[in-house]
Amino acid sequence: MKLVVQIPVFNEERTISQVIKSIPRRIPNISKVEILVVDDGSSDNTVKVAKKSGAHHILSLKKHVGLAKTFQASLQKALNLKADIIVNTDGDNQYDQKEIPKLIAPILEGRADMVIGNRQIENRQYCGKFSN
Repeated sequence: MKLVVQIPVFNEERTISQVIKSIPRRIPNISKVEILVVDDGSSDNTVKVAKKSGAHHILSLKKHVGLAKTFQASLQKALNLKADIIVNTDGDNQYDQKEIPKLIAPILEGRADMVIGNRQIENRQYCGKFSN
């Protein structure tokens, strides 16, 4: 199974390297992990740093179009790369990439088609379980 971790970015040269380097490359039941950086028209060295840090794929948008359109382009590119599972993360290092195996576990176990992570779960009231 192929996992594509997509990272929409805009002027993230200070943090993108740490994000890319912290993404797990070996995950049980995942045969390939690829990193896709989608640049939303950055004016800094985000793309250069991402390439140097090990991004497998870079998609550069010609101009800044915003997160929604960048996310849409990211999903399309990940599907074109034949991703079985797509994880979206941020280029500003606000998420713990080591949590990716836990995030995708319900998909790998056949219990979910989609999983949404919440980095502030301790501040939320439990809403109940979803089933497929």
